Amino acid sequence: MQNDLELIQHKQVSLKVTIFAWRLLRDRLPTKSNFPNRGILSFEACLCVASCGQVEDARHLFLSCSFFGSLWPLLQSWIGFEGAHHQDISDHFTQIF
Repeated sequence: MQNDLELIQHKQVSLKVTIFAWRLLRDRLPTKSNFPNRGILSFEACLCVASCGQVEDARHLFLSCSFFGSLWPLLQSWIGFEGAHHQDISDHFTQIF
């Protein structure tokens, strides 16, 4: 498998999008699951903002959340992409590129 940087760097993709994708693949987004390690939230306060009862991490928000995860198929439809629905974020990048 390609490394993360090779997977997301492309001359037609803005630096801002590349940085976001890198942070997403490395689990460095400011999700609630990352806050207890930084002393910002308690572990008990890590539930998803959509009130679905699950821990808010990147995988949950982008793939499995009943509210936010449902946006991914809409985006795929909008850009005309059909493919398998993976449960791993890096697999989505690999499939697209």
